[in-house]
Formats: sequence, structure tokens, C-alpha cells
Amino acid sequence: MIVTHLKLMNWRNFQKVDVPLRNRMFITGPNASGKSNLLDAFRFLRDIAKPGGGLQTAVTERGGLSKLRCLAAKQNPQVEVEVHLANAEGAEPTWRYAIGIKQETRGYRKPYLVHEKVWNNGKQIINRPEDDDIKDDLRLSQTYLEQINSNSEFRPIVKFFSDVLYLHLVPQLLRHPDYFTGPSMPGDPFGKSFLERMAKTPQKTRKARLRKIEAALRIAVPQLKGLTDAVDERGVPHLEATYEHWRARGAKQREDQFSDGTLRMMGLFWSLLEKDSLLLLEEPEMSLNTEIVRRLPSLMYQVQQKSKRQRQMLISTHSEELLQDDGIAAEEVLFLQPEVEGTQVKLAADIPEIVALVKNGLSVGEAVMPKTRPQKIVQLRLLS
Repeated sequence: MIVTHLKLMNWRNFQKVDVPLRNRMFITGPNASGKSNLLDAFRFLRDIAKPGGGLQTAVTERGGLSKLRCLAAKQNPQVEVEVHLANAEGAEPTWRYAIGIKQETRGYRKPYLVHEKVWNNGKQIINRPEDDDIKDDLRLSQTYLEQINSNSEFRPIVKFFSDVLYLHLVPQLLRHPDYFTGPSMPGDPFGKSFLERMAKTPQKTRKARLRKIEAALRIAVPQLKGLTDAVDERGVPHLEATYEHWRARGAKQREDQFSDGTLRMMGLFWSLLEKDSLLLLEEPEMSLNTEIVRRLPSLMYQVQQKSKRQRQMLISTHSEELLQDDGIAAEEVLFLQPEVEGTQVKLAADIPEIVALVKNGLSVGEAVMPKTRPQKIVQLRLLS
């Protein structure tokens, strides 16, 4: 399944979002426009649905409902998220899931459900609050999404949300995990435990993925000729690369000696190969050579074509090079524009100026990215 439509109300930067989505979507806009927060709507649903998660945990991990609610919400305290799921791009939705949340006005100020609704093939099968919710309002502190005994009618939605994959690998965390003490973030979104995650993968699968990653790195990283996993005397997992060297057998390095770009490529390639679920990628161009960045869209497309299921990818980016690929259509780009009443989200294909530029021969990147630049950027030189 893929998400074919997203609706948000009072979610973080956004007072209102109502946009269609395709198999591959690129999300761009100025700094602080809300690209990460848009992706977080899907992580939020994942954190509710996953084992050990739930509504209360998902909200608490984000600092409470007051941190989720849009500052432009004014008198409307309700936060809403709705997604439509279909079996293929362009198909009618098989499922719709919608949730509305408020916060208690006194006491512990816990979040509670205003509504939770599910549709299957156009027929509504869940419409909360139900009679039992009204009799016992404590039930509204939990969604049916997180309750095995209540979600049997829409388990495909539960599995889809709980399988959502997000990895924004921070090289420093991977190289020196012991320096960053304290509890790990749920889901390890920044790769602190990335090597442990790889080590837990069945050996046959792990070796097959590493061979594919090695083949890509041999093209992209000068002198690299081998990549494997290893375990030290303490049982700690490592990545080990062999580089061409004056020594007959070359020189070996472990992950703490890899460049930022090499580590980020490994994290990106592993994420592309790891599952067939919805994949959220945040600025995959970071630390990478421009020529590599230009080829990422075609690589992602190849992965989509080879996946057992139709895989969807949502990618935030600041890179014009990433959006220069001729295969990217304006219908695959969401443009975020901050305004006084919250960030507006539009398809690039619905912005006449961008459509005109693309028709006149510019790439989507050349047409869109100039609109993301701060209007007063030239004034930075006055600070010197």
C-alpha cells in the first residue's frame, strides 16, 4: 500500500494541509518551513501503532500536545491527522484513517481522542467516540490503532504504520556512540545503534545487502575495494572497509575512520534495501558529492521497481542537484511556503510560475529551488 492523500489540521507548522501523494515525493522549502515536521506526521502514526507505543507515549515523546499544536491554531485546540491508503498510485483509497486529539484543560493535561475514524472501501467501520467511550472517558486516552483486541477489522493499517522506516544517520553518533550517554531515542532515528541493527539482521540477508552496498561504494568512494562486517574481542559489531594501498593486501579501516559521506551513503543504501515499507528520507544529499546527489533519484527509482511491494518514498531536500533529474515531475514535489498563519503546502504542479518554467525547459530543481531562498539573503553580507 501507499499513502495517496494527507490531511493535517493544526499540526506543528501547519494550520491546514490537504495534498495528494505519489509513489515518490520530494519535499522542499525554506529553512524552518516544516519539512521535518511534515514527515513527522507519519512517524507519529508509526509511534502510536508500533508495539510498546501508543498515543500517550507518542505525544509525550514530542513534548506534549502544546508542542504539536500549530501556533496559528488560535481558538481551535484540536490537532488532526488523516491519511488515505491505496494499493497503487492513482487507485481509489482502500483505507482511510483519521484521528483528532485535544488536551485536558486541567489536571495532568493528558491528550485524549476527539475522534478516531476508519473507512474500508468507502464504508466507515470505526467512528469514535462510541457509547462505551462516553460511559468511560478514560478509554479515549488510547486509540484502537494500539489495541490488538480492537483493531482486528483494520490490521493492514496497523501493520503499514508500524513498519514506517525513518533513518537520518548522524555520523558522529555512529562513530562514537559511547560519547553520547543517556537513553537512546525510540526507533534510533539518528543511527546511534545502527551497527547493532545491522548485526541483528539474519546473516544471509546482511551479507547480501553489504555486497550491494560495497558495489555502490566502490564506484562512489575512491580506492575502496571491499566492505564487510566484523565483531571485536568484546563482541561489539563493526563495519570494515579495505582500501587500495601500497601494501599487497591493502589497508583496512573501521567505521570510526570513515568519512561522513561514506557513513551517510551506507545508512542511505541500507535504508533503501531494508524494507518495502514507507521510507522517510531527510536531506539525503548531506555530505555527498554533487555528482552522487544527481544520481540518487534514479537509484531510488530502481529500488522502487525492484521491491516486492510498491514502495513509497518521501524525501525532504534543500538540493537543486537532487531535483535536476529529468524523471522528476512537478507532481512529485511539495513546496512549503511559510506564512503568518502557518506554512502552506502546495504541489509544484499547482504553482503556475513553476509550471511555466518547466515547460520552457528548466528542470524541476531549477524552477523550484530559487523560491526557497530567503528574500533578504543578500543582507547577510552587511554583518561582516
